[in-house]
Amino acid sequence: MPAPSAEFKRALKELSEKEKENLILRAVRRDAELYDMLVFELLDDVTMEHLLEETSEKIHDLMHTTSGRSFAKSLNKSLRKAIKEIARFKRITKDAKGEVELHIFLLKLIFDNFTGQFESVYRSFFVTTARLTVRTGQLIRKNLHEDYQIEYKAYLDEFLAHLHGRSRSHQLSFSLPQEFELASA
Repeated sequence: MPAPSAEFKRALKELSEKEKENLILRAVRRDAELYDMLVFELLDDVTMEHLLEETSEKIHDLMHTTSGRSFAKSLNKSLRKAIKEIARFKRITKDAKGEVELHIFLLKLIFDNFTGQFESVYRSFFVTTARLTVRTGQLIRKNLHEDYQIEYKAYLDEFLAHLHGRSRSHQLSFSLPQEFELASA
């Protein structure tokens, strides 16, 4: 994404209100994410809670409407789409705690409903879930206060214990921690 030059900023200031409005309307017609970002910034009825709930519903629908000839493969595709929805939420809202909440929500969905697919011949679902678990721990340590880290520790420890209980945990190409370690202040 290019940084706006001084010349661009000057030209933008010289535009009339009507021209600015037309320019913004043209831009949001071409970019749905820009539209969602502006709606979040400008409208009072679109709150953080609303977007969090909307994204949670999308993730739930993605994971529970999965079908295909190879269920584990289709489930992995749905998982990747869900991760993209979380990234989209983060780009729109810039909310680190909401991003972590959505990661935990997705992991709970997986561990409550789809652990039977961990032993599938198609191992990518297990690997993607393990990576998501590790990434969630990293996000919590990096972006959240220690009080929130303590709040999420039980969830992450449970997810990690479940992953370590599977035979595939020894075949991962990355390190899977035994438990979530809190960042020291």
